[in-house]
Amino acid sequence: MKIIITGGMGFIGNSLAAKLLEEGHQVISVGRTKQPPVEKMLKGLEYFSCNLAEENLPKSVLSNTDVVFHTAAKAGVGGKYEEYHSANYLSTIRILKSCHAYGVRKFIQTSTPSVVFSNQPIRNGDERLPYVESSSAPYPFTKALAEKQVLQAHNPPHFQTISLRPHLVWGPGDPHLLPRVLSRHRKGKLKIIGKGDNMVDLTHIDNVCHAHLLVMKGMFGNHNMGGKPYFIGQSEPVRLWDWINEIFDHLNLPILRKKVSFKKAYYLGFLMEGLWNSLSLQQDPPMTRFVASQLAHDHWFSNQDALSDFGYRPIISMDDAMRKTLPWLKSL
Repeated sequence: MKIIITGGMGFIGNSLAAKLLEEGHQVISVGRTKQPPVEKMLKGLEYFSCNLAEENLPKSVLSNTDVVFHTAAKAGVGGKYEEYHSANYLSTIRILKSCHAYGVRKFIQTSTPSVVFSNQPIRNGDERLPYVESSSAPYPFTKALAEKQVLQAHNPPHFQTISLRPHLVWGPGDPHLLPRVLSRHRKGKLKIIGKGDNMVDLTHIDNVCHAHLLVMKGMFGNHNMGGKPYFIGQSEPVRLWDWINEIFDHLNLPILRKKVSFKKAYYLGFLMEGLWNSLSLQQDPPMTRFVASQLAHDHWFSNQDALSDFGYRPIISMDDAMRKTLPWLKSL
């Protein structure tokens, strides 16, 4: 099949491209950069440069496409709202319209559980949770706007759409989660937020790719499938700070013991958000209300809908994922 992956140079997109190429598909990665990183150009992978927030994918790229995986997004907690709105919402609207124009029938969006995280604990959350309503955290808010458009576009059998919500994706090649944690710890800038007993779901990249492939195959087997979001996790929530300290121990780094209360971190995040916005700083602030809530509260989700509708079960456990990832972490 001919498959397009937006954000195909990113962590999830490139890992997914590798799996699809192994299965013998024609895979085209779409990204904003003119010249993609050499190390991401997998054997057989094609590349097309396009800023989806400003340009339409041309007919020459989209024609005869069987599936579009839309993994491209602007993630983060800093920067202007308009940048997130353009990258996450407007680009999604644009590519949905392009798919309609050129007869693409399957569209799979990589979303995020953050679209339902309203700074309150979530325990065994399911897909009935309401979307966030505040734009104070632009990433989850604009991803929620985009997800709504994706699911509303579902019109079987002519056009099938699904949104997957993998939670805190990690594994070899992760450019964000663990490298940032390790960097802050080595600089002495990391502290436990809150009591340190909060449970979270972290999803290994192998399980994320597995879920995407299952959905793609399910859509070809059932031409009415779609129009729904699905949480994708490990089904093994862990105590976040104990898990992080386990990694530090494996890497012969000091165990993290210093704490700051959630209330203090939340207020500090509020002040930093105001300062960063007033100075129009582009880099992420060290703390925001959203980050404080994520680091201090429970947030883990049920995979039951994904299991019932397309048979998703994790193919790699947390223990096996740790063993697989540690050699890469030690090389950083």
